[in-house]
Formats: sequence, C-alpha cells, structure tokens
Amino acid sequence: MAKNASLAELGMDFGGPLEESHDIANENTADRIYPVIDNDKDYFVVRDGVKFAGTHLIIDLWDAENLDNLQITEQALTRAATDAGATILHTHLHHFTPNGGISGVVVLAESHISIHTWPERGYAALDIFMCGECDPYKGIQSLKDNFLPGRVGVNEIRRGIVEDENS
Repeated sequence: MAKNASLAELGMDFGGPLEESHDIANENTADRIYPVIDNDKDYFVVRDGVKFAGTHLIIDLWDAENLDNLQITEQALTRAATDAGATILHTHLHHFTPNGGISGVVVLAESHISIHTWPERGYAALDIFMCGECDPYKGIQSLKDNFLPGRVGVNEIRRGIVEDENS
C-alpha cells in the first residue's frame, strides 16, 4: 500500500516567481541546452551560472483530446517520464464521474509529474518537476502526441535557487 504523501513531500509548492513563460507548441525543445549536474550528491543542477534544486514546468494544454481516457493518460505520462530520463516509482490516476476528468501523479525518483483534466473544456493542467540529469522539456512531446492539443503553454520555475554557495 502506497503511503499518502503531503503536497510538500511531492515537491508541489506553487509559490515563488516564474522564471520563464512562453508558448512551446511550435518550438524545437531538442535544441535546448540543459543543466550540468553539481558534483554534490544532492542532485542540484547548474544552468546559466545559477545553482538550483530542479526545473518545475507548469504546462497548460488547450483544445486537447483524450482527456477522459485513463489508458492514454497513463501512456502519455509514462513516456513523458522516460523521455525526460526519469525513474518511475509509482503511478496513481483517478477517473472522476460524471464528466470523466482525470487527476493523478507519477512519483519519480527525481520528483513528479501530475495531471488534472477537464475534458468538457478540452483543458489539462500538468506539472513536471525534475532534478538531476533529467530534462523535463523532453517529456512535452509525449503530451502533445497523446493529447493532441491545439495550444500548449509552458511556465518554467527554477526551484530551490541557492543564494549562497555555502548553502
């Protein structure tokens, strides 16, 4: 039986400034330069001279399909995790009735992916938070392939920015 974790334990803290916001529907994310791992065993990363715990993507899918399909949702999230280089520990999805929305989380050794869908609006809200060598941007293509959104919005938050090198 899986332990019920708090949102904080899953890395779900929605405070703090947004570092970057853009529409990636037509962007080639394969060209993105991603962080270098810090030599410490804490899996913090360094990108653009900034040391931080990990990258948290807040993703909005609009005009999307298959948002009420558990099998496609699990397939999309599983592939997103593996494409990003993450290690899946546990997947839990819940299908709501009567509207068919889905909420769930894929718990990763490197953090998590979560989803909440509103099929009646063609909308899905996702979080991809990853540390270490994982590249959460590489998980976006699976979401596009499985949910076929008309529009994709992505906000990036750098979590756990180290202000003092001695931290």
